[in-house]
Amino acid sequence: MSAPAEAPATGAFCLALLRRQLTLAARRPIEIGNPLLFFAMVVALFPLGLGPAPDKLAGFAPGILWIIALLSNLLTSETVFRSDFEDGSLEQLLLAPQPLFMSVLAYIGAHWLTTGLLLALVSPVFALMINLPGQAIGALVASLLLGTAVLSLVGGIGAALTVGLKRGGMLISLLILPFYMPVLIFGSAAVQNAVLGTPAVPYLAILGAMLCLAIALAPLAIAAGLRISVDA
Repeated sequence: MSAPAEAPATGAFCLALLRRQLTLAARRPIEIGNPLLFFAMVVALFPLGLGPAPDKLAGFAPGILWIIALLSNLLTSETVFRSDFEDGSLEQLLLAPQPLFMSVLAYIGAHWLTTGLLLALVSPVFALMINLPGQAIGALVASLLLGTAVLSLVGGIGAALTVGLKRGGMLISLLILPFYMPVLIFGSAAVQNAVLGTPAVPYLAILGAMLCLAIALAPLAIAAGLRISVDA
């Protein structure tokens, strides 16, 4: 009788899971493009509502860009675990011998790579469209890199709790939007201070601390939420 196959190491398993999620995302390019398209459309509409005055647009630019980034992230949070729940893969993941904490990080990492990272990389183009000063571009990109990672982790908690519901999008918004507010406040403050010529590093440091705390605690909450949703 042959010996049972050994379970793959946790690191290899999580890397394979990350590659799988990225491959699935690449097969659905519309889901990657939707947040970017939303970002571009709203940025294009703001000058029509506020007027084309460059000084006025520059004053509102930090808040505008961060609000749009937050809403773009919120649009995709519901889909993090949805497809795996529907095809039964999520149940198999919960039964796997690897720590669910690390598996959840792979899911969230894939979500951030296909949403937050892309938004941060294209944000300079949209920032120039609403006249954000050049000296604030670096702070904008840095704050979005840190802040969108926090948003993905927090959004994963809402996605885990509502994955078993057919229409959980609105419920996710009600659950996690209050926890998005600190990220929005400090992210836009970092960009605003860069616009004014004052240091943005303290606000970026706070975002970094939020990210460290979210990495430590959010996967535990997501794992518990998934177990509740699957067992319900």
